[in-house]
Amino acid sequence: MANHKSAEKRARQTVVRTERNKVRKTKTKSIIKKFREAIASGDKATAQSLLPKAQSLLARLAKSGVVGDNNASRRTGRLAKEVSKLS
Repeated sequence: MANHKSAEKRARQTVVRTERNKVRKTKTKSIIKKFREAIASGDKATAQSLLPKAQSLLARLAKSGVVGDNNASRRTGRLAKEVSKLS
């Protein structure tokens, strides 16, 4: 338990940030799941429309530090590769 005023504030901030990050991660996972379902069904148009959304969300997660820069970059590249294979 926090004993100092500043530690109590940090504890409150952690709770808020954890919730915010959970929402962002869930949203990103949902978009990626829809993207992968489109790939599995062979729907290239849907996959191409979802790719920029997924890339944008991953970039924002990396910018805010929720996921690492390399992690976001790797996942972005792999998603793009999946679309390019679908022809």
